[in-house]
Amino acid sequence: MLQTFLCSIFKPILKVTAMQFHPNELFLVYDPQSNVGKQTRAIARDICKHINEVDVVHERLSPTYWKEILNMAKIHPNDLLDHSHPEYKIKVSTNTYTMDGWLEVLVHEGQLIKYPIVIFNGCAVVCRTPTDIMKIKPKPGEKVLPHLKDCH
Repeated sequence: MLQTFLCSIFKPILKVTAMQFHPNELFLVYDPQSNVGKQTRAIARDICKHINEVDVVHERLSPTYWKEILNMAKIHPNDLLDHSHPEYKIKVSTNTYTMDGWLEVLVHEGQLIKYPIVIFNGCAVVCRTPTDIMKIKPKPGEKVLPHLKDCH
């Protein structure tokens, strides 16, 4: 009931993103107000001209997309969250979650996501620093981003 109430309040503010992972696009899932997010976005624009930006504070990704992102990045949902954020301490730290619960936290509490996530060609990297975007590696035989051409 509480979830229905909250969704009725925030539904006009948040939009649900139907994101598809296209192999020629770089996906940037981030908070555009954070310093790391702004810097990662600047680097992303330098290395790829096709970027699909997802603002995790104002756009909701479905649990299915979050699960796919987590699998690609090989990371646990809790590792994406800012444990020092006041809302983390109130809403998350005192609870125990199943994977479905963690996915719901990611869907509904985008402001708690600490680091940008970059996805390209089936590879996801959590950018703890803006230059971590350079860790994106294509699958063998797949398109190579310009900054990686000399590496192969």
